[in-house]
Amino acid sequence: MKALLSMQTIQMESSWFRGAISLERWDKGIQPWRLPYDQFNLFDPGLMQRAAIPSGVRIAIETDSTRLGLKVQAAAQERQFDLVLGQDIHSSLTLSAGDELLTVELPDGLKQAEIYLPHKVPVTLQALLVDDGAIVSPMAERQPRWVTYGSSITQCSAAASPALTWPAIVARRMGWDLTSLGFGGQCHLEPMVARLIRDLPAEFISLCLGINVYNRGSLNLRTFRSAVIGMICIIREKHPNTPLFSLSPIYSPVRETTDNSAGLCLVKIREEIREAVAILTAAGDRNLHYLDGLDILGSQHAGYLPDQLHPNAEGYQIMAENLLQTATFTALKKEG
Repeated sequence: MKALLSMQTIQMESSWFRGAISLERWDKGIQPWRLPYDQFNLFDPGLMQRAAIPSGVRIAIETDSTRLGLKVQAAAQERQFDLVLGQDIHSSLTLSAGDELLTVELPDGLKQAEIYLPHKVPVTLQALLVDDGAIVSPMAERQPRWVTYGSSITQCSAAASPALTWPAIVARRMGWDLTSLGFGGQCHLEPMVARLIRDLPAEFISLCLGINVYNRGSLNLRTFRSAVIGMICIIREKHPNTPLFSLSPIYSPVRETTDNSAGLCLVKIREEIREAVAILTAAGDRNLHYLDGLDILGSQHAGYLPDQLHPNAEGYQIMAENLLQTATFTALKKEG
């Protein structure tokens, strides 16, 4: 790495952030949140804990600097970052516990750069460092916006690095601006989350539903389908024609036919989601699509599920590739 001499320090700008719902400013820097931090008490504490982890959140800039530095608040745990230039991962960087500064060299010329923030732990950002005299501006917002909601399988803590979660891979390949609302253990179709998605600007929306409902027994056969329909209808209040994809759970061998405490198994959950989509489609929703999770990661991929629930790093990449190859996403790519 080149020395940090002759580099200028630039305070973080809110216009640089992509994929964050809110930014908390305090004396030690800026912490991005994936829910409104100032409405903390309106959401479950466990949900807010996951919302503090910036999976899918990026710093997106245009710069002609040949070096880039990012200063963050020291933390007790290791943190991963990815630098993406265009659609390609330029470098993956890791800050050890206690370290505060990462640096990387860049190619010459003006380029679009995105720094993907950690997908496992929170982070507080303090400043950006670039060459003296370098241009730094927010990346232009030209991409279609995609909001995806789900569980830990959407947050993707086991992904190899922040830019290799399945939503991040799909977003780059589709040319979409990602907002990832994947919350480990906390995808329970809450009305407050439905209202949030309803109020976000989006050209595409996806909902990955069911696995947390199974694990917690938080809904049953009487209430689950109604909750799916209700969530979609709340979102439709401000997104009446936005393409919306409802994705059922991927394969989990021990949960496929074993009923949980509320009398649901994954076979039943997939059928309830499929039926909810069919009911809404019959009622006139022509931009609603059902995607079967078994087409995304099925029984043939059981070897990529080390705990029989969460994909490993390679499994998340397979999920992205299979999703991109579905008829729905293939058609969208051709239209784009």
